[in-house]
Formats: sequence, C-alpha cells, structure tokens
Amino acid sequence: MSNRKSLWLATLALPVLMLACGGGAKEEAPAFEESAGNAPATTATTAGSAPAAAAAAPAGGAAIAGTVKLDGAAPPMEKIRMDADNYCKSQHSAPVESQQVVDNNGSLQWVLVYVKSGLPAGASYAAPSDPVVLDQDGCMYKPHVFGVRAGQPVKIVNSDATLHNIHPLPAVNTAFNIGMPLKGMSQTKTFDKPELPPFHIKCDVHKWMSAYCGVFDNPFFTVTDASGNFKISGLPAGTYVVESWQEKYGTQDQTVTVQGTETKTADFTYKAS
Repeated sequence: MSNRKSLWLATLALPVLMLACGGGAKEEAPAFEESAGNAPATTATTAGSAPAAAAAAPAGGAAIAGTVKLDGAAPPMEKIRMDADNYCKSQHSAPVESQQVVDNNGSLQWVLVYVKSGLPAGASYAAPSDPVVLDQDGCMYKPHVFGVRAGQPVKIVNSDATLHNIHPLPAVNTAFNIGMPLKGMSQTKTFDKPELPPFHIKCDVHKWMSAYCGVFDNPFFTVTDASGNFKISGLPAGTYVVESWQEKYGTQDQTVTVQGTETKTADFTYKAS
C-alpha cells in the first residue's frame, strides 16, 4: 500500500477512534464556595416538588422584664493572678476578680435569661447576619456570658498584644481550638445547633480566662446588666416558661402569660452559698 493511501485511511479512522474513547468537549467539575471553618450548604429536593416552607414566626409586641437578685452575702471571688504574663498584668491597675458571681448591691450581672418553652410550634426565626463579638481584652473575655443564634457568626477578636487561644467546649456543637498570637487578629466561627446549658470557653494559655455561650433557635434571650436587669421583647401573646441560668447557682424557671403589648414582670432570686 502506498504511503499516500495509508495516510488517507488513517485520516478517515481518526474521528471514529475519538468517539469510541470519549473525545470531545471537556466537562467542567461543579464548583462551590466554602467559608473558612464551615461546610458548604446543600439543598436536596424531590423532582417536581418544592421544598416545604417553614412557618412564619408570628409578630408580637409583648415583653417580659425583671431583675435577678442574690439573697444573702455573695461568696468571696478568687483574685486573679496574672503574674505569668507581664503584658496581662500591666493592663490592670487594680486587682481583678473572677466573674463567677458578680453581685452589685444584691443584683446579679451575667445571668442568661431566655424563653425555655411556649413559642408557637413550627415557627422559624432567621438568624441575623451581623456577628456577635467575643473580644480578648486585658486578658479577659468580653462579654463573660453571651447568647448567639444558631448559624449566626461569632467574630472572635484579639485586642491584646500577647498570645491567646480560644477553646470552646460544647457538648452538641463542634469544638475548636485556635490560636491568636497578634493584636488585631480576628476569626469568625459559627455554632450551628441550639445548645443549653451554656458551654464553657477557655484559654489554655491564660487559665483564668473564662466565658460562657448559649446557642438559640429564636431571638428571645438576653443577659442581665450590671444592675441585674433584663428585658425580652417582641413576644407574641402566649404562656411561656422563662428560665434564668447563673454560672454558680444554676437555673430557675417561671411561667408567664403575656397579651398584646403588655410587659409582665418576672424576677428571679438565688440563695447565696
């Protein structure tokens, strides 16, 4: 066979060979975007059907307010020794005490108060996109106690010119342990599942650093201020169990019924020990 005829036959066979081997346009792999520390979200639906919509949360104008008090003398709180880190020690001109029980004339700060039950069944409350900020400032966590929505960002900031690490110890959510060696560093994390009681957050570098976080699927929670006061607003009419959580003394419950735009009072009192 002449060289010219062999070349002609090979040219005719080339398209057939490419088809048999799967030649043709390259198929692109599907791409997704993933935030640091979080898995990509996926949605599965049955062909020809739409996903079921969550029930809209009813609007409400009622509120529950009160004060959390301590009956008796507060126990002496441990004096925090920061000698192990000269930077930490230099940030405080006066002694620093543990925040386990912060008593201001019989009123308790840092008590988490929340609606434990009674919200409309199936109601869905979208999590805010604005972050809750947990700061490391003066080698202390600020705030000491806080609540966050499931899925809401938690922005962790280092305002100190020294090494910290953030080590939450949840029972339901995913734990992590991250280091922040430089002033001005920040990382954003999320806790995706509701979780109570509040879990502990510690720093393995500075053993005295301590905070607590509760995670909620609704917006009806708050933390008492320096005067022990709290207020939970925006509630629809109904009967609710309201719970308070204090780091040393635990929980107390009250049942409260609200209507319309009224504000009902619910005070809590813990016995000193």
